[in-house]
Amino acid sequence: MSDDAAVGGSGTADESAAERDGGKLVEVVRAQGHENVTAEHVSTLEFTSDDFLTPAGDCILAIEADRVPTDFDDAFVEACQAHGATITATIEAGGHTHEVTGRGHPDFSFENERSHVIRTSDYVDDRTVLVGASGAAADVDRELVAALADGADATLTLEVEPA
Repeated sequence: MSDDAAVGGSGTADESAAERDGGKLVEVVRAQGHENVTAEHVSTLEFTSDDFLTPAGDCILAIEADRVPTDFDDAFVEACQAHGATITATIEAGGHTHEVTGRGHPDFSFENERSHVIRTSDYVDDRTVLVGASGAAADVDRELVAALADGADATLTLEVEPA
């Protein structure tokens, strides 16, 4: 976490998190939509730092993420590794918002340097940031998906309420 990380949401690219909001910890990721965003995957959704998206990437909502799991504050990571942690992912683009809720897992590593994956299942790998999600890419508001397909700026806010 950078020493100049903003607390309270300044909207700057280097805003980190581990912002505390009533005991909750927050990480913010900014990214970009892409013309190939379809959001059709039924069990995952993803934000990636890659600068491209092929039509096969039907779980990817945004590219060019400014932060990856390895950038997250240690306190945030530790809170997400608790079985009883509740994690909320809020996706915003083009004036539309979609929220997905799930839980943490002790096997989360936050070691991936490319992407954040939200899963409806309990499967965990180094990209996983939330399991047991209440929805996947296919469940995202279609107006939000259209904004992302038009290249809108996107924000993924991950908020963990420690167990």
